[in-house]
Amino acid sequence: MKIALAVYGTRGDVEPMLAVGRELVRRGHDVRVAVPPDLVGLAGSAGFAAVAYGSDSQEMLAKEAGANLFGESEHRFWEIKKIAQIYRDSWEDSSKCRRELSEALISLADGVDLLFHGQVFEDLADNVAEYFGIPMVVLHHIPLRPNNVFPWFLPAPLGRAAMTAFWWVTSRVVGNAEKRERRQLGLPKNSRAATRRITERGSLEIQAYDEVCYPGLAAEWADRKEQRPFVGTLTLEQPTDADEDVAAWIAAGTPPICFNFGSMALKSPADTIAMIGLACTRLGERALVCAGSSGLPTGSRHADNIKVVGTMNHSVIFPACRAVVHHGGAGTTAAVLRAGVPHLVLWSAPERMANGVVVTRLKAGISRRFSGDLTGDTLIEELRQVLAPQYRDRARDVAAQMKAPADGVRDAADHIEAFANVQTVD
Repeated sequence: MKIALAVYGTRGDVEPMLAVGRELVRRGHDVRVAVPPDLVGLAGSAGFAAVAYGSDSQEMLAKEAGANLFGESEHRFWEIKKIAQIYRDSWEDSSKCRRELSEALISLADGVDLLFHGQVFEDLADNVAEYFGIPMVVLHHIPLRPNNVFPWFLPAPLGRAAMTAFWWVTSRVVGNAEKRERRQLGLPKNSRAATRRITERGSLEIQAYDEVCYPGLAAEWADRKEQRPFVGTLTLEQPTDADEDVAAWIAAGTPPICFNFGSMALKSPADTIAMIGLACTRLGERALVCAGSSGLPTGSRHADNIKVVGTMNHSVIFPACRAVVHHGGAGTTAAVLRAGVPHLVLWSAPERMANGVVVTRLKAGISRRFSGDLTGDTLIEELRQVLAPQYRDRARDVAAQMKAPADGVRDAADHIEAFANVQTVD
């Protein structure tokens, strides 16, 4: 079977897709891959000669950071003109990105039997799949379809209605771009929200997160259990060059607190390191800092109780830590949950706030916005809270309910093969 695998976003979006793609290749399928230019190297390490898909994800993140009204932005809601300009610029960037992605995806999907796409720009991918008359599989790492569980801030009867309304409004906002894409592809007009259209077209919607994170969701979607299988969080679990050195550093002293910033762009990396150093020194703790793509310097010397690395294998290192302070990315949140250690989630975007809510509802840690009022004293207070025995014990209980990524990857590949076989028979 020939499969086009395309995903746009950060490493947290791309890695789960590559993990499933690698398993499909192992089973003998021909998988073409497209990822953001800055993640082509990651795809290469997984065995794929990937093509560029859109612009660099870090470039887009940097632009989003300027428009972010939830995190570290200096803009205030009453600065109407400034905010309006920010969103106009953001919309122009998004429109340009859609055009680039559409052209790349049409080229990638020509002649394949199935399109496998990530959740970002899934509406665009659905148009391309419809154009070629091929089935589509989409991978979600949060519950995107209307339900009563994900909108934690609403009573259950209102959650599904609110999500349905949100996607209807979203479809109106991107309507012109979608209309243009469908017109260029020669597709008939379709005013339904893309989320509804994808489901009604019979696409396979893989839910790549653990059921324990959203209690009751599987029961609510029981009538679509074949269309929306829960496979757990997926990862490549690849070793890195830093793993042996980090493990040796951990073994040489007390278990550290790990600070993992992933794709979060920090306004002042130097101030962040200074705050971490102050907090851990006053608490008598060691700090392991995984910089990711946050901008933190990895080659500089720091205090003896701080070690900074670029990347590391989360599945190996997190279980050896006392707690993990992180940005709330889907992949990182799941890795900490599997490790059985407490979380302090410092989020700076709505989706990451939602992952922080998952952690607090599970009572495996605490969550707050990463903003200007986070000081060394505040960090010390919250670290003391999260290091309490009740969070440690609850984190271990949750870890026992998490699915192993290797099992999830196999399940996802099984579902894709079964779905493709049914589509072929039909």
